[in-house]
Amino acid sequence: MARSTLADYNRKRDFKRTAEPAGKVEKGAGRRFIVQKHDATRLHYDFRLEMDGVLKSWAVTRGPSLNPEDKRLAVRTEDHPVSYAEFEGSIPKGEYGGGTVMLWDKGTWAPIAGKSERDLDEGHLHFTLDGERMKGEWLLVRMKPRPGERHENWLLRKIDDEAAGGSDDLVSRALTSVKTGRTMAEIAADKQGEASLKGKRGKAFDAIMAKADDHVRAKAKPRARIGKLPEFRKPQLATLVDHVPAGSQWIHEIKFDGYRALIAAAGDKVKIYTRTGLDWTDKFRPVADAIAALDLPPALIDGEIVSLDAGGNPSFSALQKAIKGDGGAFELFAFDLLSLNGKDLTKLGNVERKAKLAGLLTGDHPTIHYADHVVGAGEKLFAAMCEAGQEGIISKKADAAYRGERTTGWVKVKCTRRQEFVIIGWSSSDKSGRRFRALLLAQHKDGKLVYAGKVGTGFNQDSMEMLSEEFATRSRETPAADVPRAERRGAHWVKPDLVAEIAFAEFTHDDVLRHASFLGLRSDKEAAEVKREETVPVEDVEEAEPVTISNRDRVIFPEAKATKGDLADYYQAIGPLILPWLARRPVSLVRCPQGRAKHCFFQKHDSGSFGEAVHHIPVREKNGDTEDYLYVEDVVGILSCVQMGTIEFHVWGSLVADIEKPERIIFDLDPDVGLDFNDVKKAAKDIRAMLADIGLVSFPMLSGGKGIHVIVPLTPQAEWPLVKDFTHRFAEALAQAEPDRFVANMAKAKRVGRIFIDYLRNQRGATAVTPYSARARENAPVAVPISWDELDGFDRASAFTIRDGAQLMKRASSKALKGWGIADQALPDL
Repeated sequence: MARSTLADYNRKRDFKRTAEPAGKVEKGAGRRFIVQKHDATRLHYDFRLEMDGVLKSWAVTRGPSLNPEDKRLAVRTEDHPVSYAEFEGSIPKGEYGGGTVMLWDKGTWAPIAGKSERDLDEGHLHFTLDGERMKGEWLLVRMKPRPGERHENWLLRKIDDEAAGGSDDLVSRALTSVKTGRTMAEIAADKQGEASLKGKRGKAFDAIMAKADDHVRAKAKPRARIGKLPEFRKPQLATLVDHVPAGSQWIHEIKFDGYRALIAAAGDKVKIYTRTGLDWTDKFRPVADAIAALDLPPALIDGEIVSLDAGGNPSFSALQKAIKGDGGAFELFAFDLLSLNGKDLTKLGNVERKAKLAGLLTGDHPTIHYADHVVGAGEKLFAAMCEAGQEGIISKKADAAYRGERTTGWVKVKCTRRQEFVIIGWSSSDKSGRRFRALLLAQHKDGKLVYAGKVGTGFNQDSMEMLSEEFATRSRETPAADVPRAERRGAHWVKPDLVAEIAFAEFTHDDVLRHASFLGLRSDKEAAEVKREETVPVEDVEEAEPVTISNRDRVIFPEAKATKGDLADYYQAIGPLILPWLARRPVSLVRCPQGRAKHCFFQKHDSGSFGEAVHHIPVREKNGDTEDYLYVEDVVGILSCVQMGTIEFHVWGSLVADIEKPERIIFDLDPDVGLDFNDVKKAAKDIRAMLADIGLVSFPMLSGGKGIHVIVPLTPQAEWPLVKDFTHRFAEALAQAEPDRFVANMAKAKRVGRIFIDYLRNQRGATAVTPYSARARENAPVAVPISWDELDGFDRASAFTIRDGAQLMKRASSKALKGWGIADQALPDL
């Protein structure tokens, strides 16, 4: 490799004016890597690898991407000193690289096995990163130079592995320093006075950065992350049914073959509980450590802890080996969120809770996984699970609340019959080396143990030795259940406190097991709770058509020839998508009883005509009077509104449970008639960048009309006046900065040739169209969430219609939209 030099670095800098460290080649062979977000002439990300005593450096113009399909341009720059790895602050304007520098990521790197850092001279480097944000395998490849090109252009690309993800996952979500916790705006303004870098050099500079590391990070953490561990609560249990329930009101998940766990987390404090409330944190220490590393706000997560077999499938036997310390790793598949930041979420519907869970567990982690689901395609998932030799699936009503008991809101369908049984004894074996012939089993019925047969297969030497050791301390003279005389011969009785999981073909007419096989002990379950699981016919849990839609053939979108029935079918199909944004929020309706081309009107107060599925909440209005506002909780409520001629749903930015504290901001970009949609897209991206600079993550939505909504999720802390004031000042600042492009005044005369930044939707009583709501416009368009990566690919805000329900369902489960609209963030102090 060419000899490292810092001559270019030193020549370009006046160290009397900049706080950057002077260059000196280090001795040793460290393997640090850093990424610095650098807002100079143009915002970019400086990617640096420690090699030969310096930091080899590239300027990545759009920042690194977790998407393996993205090849990001990385322009080779001068080597930097290793001491630059700690630099964060402002470089004076007029100096080389003048602007704000954030330490955006740091960690270690290494060439992959069989490769060398010397490959860099050949124009390629295949390596792994272990940073706080960038992980897994990456590739740097030098491009063939064009004639006259002065710089080396390289491509930085993520290799497809467990750490891969969507294009937006890094730069749009990670907005603060890994060293000080500050945003770019805070660094530029040096908001933390005790961390002033002005005039600091050498050791003085290092001391200030150390102080920032200790104090500023703590100050910059959101208040919502401070809290105590949530307490254990009883988990919801599923009812066994004979077939997969049909309909889009059900979501379907894999039934993982492991141990149910409730995880209480708050920062680095974690407790893992079994379904009965036992503290098993020490047994599942790797999972607890992985959760602690995520630094979550106070949360209570429901999930399943599993171990994978050689084929990558959850295996109960592999899990038991891992618990005993005989090898294997634990993994958590999280499927529900019961509380967050001290707020009880159990009254929300399944899809609402899962949307918040997906936003909480962003990114990829080798130990912690978000358990995804499918909607309305349960039979396909069930067939795939059975073909793969898995246990089955869990089906859940999309709009059902969480209840700490067994309900028909959650049902399970199994590929093979398996249940828990209490071991009450064992029979002697006449075979050499075999500890016993069979186990004698029972289940509780009407308050007492009832004999259920024997199991004599499924054991290996390890499991037989383990069971024999358990039996040695549990001997008793008589059986704990009434056992037939013929089965008593050669039997030895044990205390009935061991629970075994058994697979079997069926129960005989005598209620004993046939073709039983031992799967393992269930030390997470209490023997007193073990009773026969009776299969319920799926017809008993499926619901009939919830609302009768009259005049289904009435055409309400004449251009699209779409009927009232088509609209009802659309809302029925996408119910699980719209409910997280519509349910339990004050809602105003756009009603068009005779169709969108005829008389339509806006309704926000309850007239008592919608039926029991549409609820009301008393709300104090500006004049001091109280009026009943509408809200819905489920698909039945949505369809009840459609039956009454509703096309559009517009919601407040807050929940009925906490109506004075909004949980989102919306900037509605409304273009003047003569503007192109490209102007709106550019405006949305510019607003996104400005929000990112003050530490706020945002998400785009096609409005279904002319514009784009830029949506900023909030942890509900600030009340409406503060939120309105913030959005007003933000919009006015933008309009003053670029008066030729933007206006913050809603008067039509002021909008000519410009985009109106509608911030007025962020005040008490104002509403905005709900994601996935149909619009009462030509061709039946729909308001649709998209990712920032997708934005450039759309040429209009009405790209989707009510005919696209199936496509929208498929899109919603894509990586690009995972966690859309969810972020734990508060208004910055500006």
